[in-house]
Amino acid sequence: MSPLRMGTAHGAVVSPDALTAAAESLEAGVRAGGTQLPPAGRERALEIVEKVDRRTSLVGGHTVAALAGATGSGKSSLFNALVGADVATVGVRRPTTSTPTAAVWGDEPSGELLDWLGVGARHHVDEATPGEQVGTLEGLVLLDLPDVDSREVANRVEAERVLELVDLFVWVVDPQKYADSRVHDDHVALLSAHEAVTMALLNQIDRLRPDDVDTCVTDLRRLMERDGLPHATVIATSARTGAGVDELRQRLANAVAGRTAARARLAGDLRTVAGALSEHVADGEHGVDDATRADLLDALARSAGVPIVVDAVARDYRMEAGTRTGWPFTRWVAGLRSRPLRRLRLDGRDVRVTESDVRSVLGRSSLPPPSPAARAAVELATRRVADRAAAELPVPWAEAVERAAAPPGPTLGDALDQAVVGTSLRARKPVWWGVVGAVQVLLAITAVVGFLWLAAYAVASWLQLDSLLPGPPRLGVLTLPLVLLVGGLLLGPLLAVLSAWLARFGGRRRAAVMDARLRASITTVADIEILGPVRRVLDRHAATREALYRAGHL
Repeated sequence: MSPLRMGTAHGAVVSPDALTAAAESLEAGVRAGGTQLPPAGRERALEIVEKVDRRTSLVGGHTVAALAGATGSGKSSLFNALVGADVATVGVRRPTTSTPTAAVWGDEPSGELLDWLGVGARHHVDEATPGEQVGTLEGLVLLDLPDVDSREVANRVEAERVLELVDLFVWVVDPQKYADSRVHDDHVALLSAHEAVTMALLNQIDRLRPDDVDTCVTDLRRLMERDGLPHATVIATSARTGAGVDELRQRLANAVAGRTAARARLAGDLRTVAGALSEHVADGEHGVDDATRADLLDALARSAGVPIVVDAVARDYRMEAGTRTGWPFTRWVAGLRSRPLRRLRLDGRDVRVTESDVRSVLGRSSLPPPSPAARAAVELATRRVADRAAAELPVPWAEAVERAAAPPGPTLGDALDQAVVGTSLRARKPVWWGVVGAVQVLLAITAVVGFLWLAAYAVASWLQLDSLLPGPPRLGVLTLPLVLLVGGLLLGPLLAVLSAWLARFGGRRRAAVMDARLRASITTVADIEILGPVRRVLDRHAATREALYRAGHL
């Protein structure tokens, strides 16, 4: 593809600030797009940005116009006619222009500009009188280029190089080859973004009859319209007779007076490359919806063993409740059993691990590894996240989203385990545990007191000393010691049963609280390992899209 490929024409005057802002936006879009944009497009865009910076930094208000065309079109003769001297060598049968020749009007320094253009042959035009045109050509730099269809590859390359840098295109064609596809398809049509700075000259009309001149000019206009430049200026000229030369001078004088040709050319370049790169971004980003995100969090929670931990929390709560509110004479039995959270090494202690500890024994939980079904569920959920986030994105962006949604190796598993280990499962002891525990102790003491009291009467009776002891107090038909013993032995177990029933409800509530904590930690992992990277890719896509839009609509 030619390096001169362009896009749609825009003729509005572009301010220097707007041009600079558009170039900065284009560079920002290329940087944000990274490898998701095609390498050739990125390289081309950065070249345009550099050209804008270089061209706008050159001192002076010169307008650079180039006479370009095919072999035998008479560019050099027309160049000499405009200059008023035989500066360029004219060839009769073969091309003689192998390097650009420059004619400079005005006294403003142009050396730096011509050095940037890479033009060595320079001629200063002393325009004592402005000629027939209104205005002056002062500030014009006119270039006579090698033939764009030259048999010498070096000549063609040199012509294309300079065409990349000029402000105003003046395409010179002759009656015999004005429809040459090498000129139109390979060059003019690729510069359609620059209609405002493009002219077409039908040269050597002295070889045609007047009627044929009109026919050729009409057909040339048709070809320019086909090339995407329907409003481009078309002039019939003859270097030998001078026909059309004054009109050409006037057009050049107008371009010089406006001092906008350079910015118009650069703006066209920016619009074109931004438009080409915009084809590699979508119109917007879908992101990850709440349902897809919830499915991912559920899958990660199952993979991390959150249901196992939550169940252990509930059982641990019930066991601890039993040790604190159970019947004092049997609660010690519960203390002999291993606590569920302790078996998982999650026994309520705040564990803080570092990345270097995560694979060590002391930095991991004792949760069983995720089952194949749990791992498959995570893979499916991450794939859904990628599919949802990458919907309608171009392939390179979709692939970037897929890579972001799938952390490599054991990274995700380690992060999930660390999240579970690092989540505090401690909570304040319920007040009712202390109240019931105190009541249980009181009932136990009551039963012991009743037992000892009755035992004292039994021993006294066995020793036949009961006559020395006063009779036990009575509550109706029952003695007070018997009431204390029976009451303590009956009410204690009943209260323990009631406490166990209450502990089931409390265990479920405690499990729900810890489930929320664990899922919050899992959400953090999901944001860091999966959703965050996906979001960053989408943010880069949005930044690229918006920057290219700004660069393409200056």
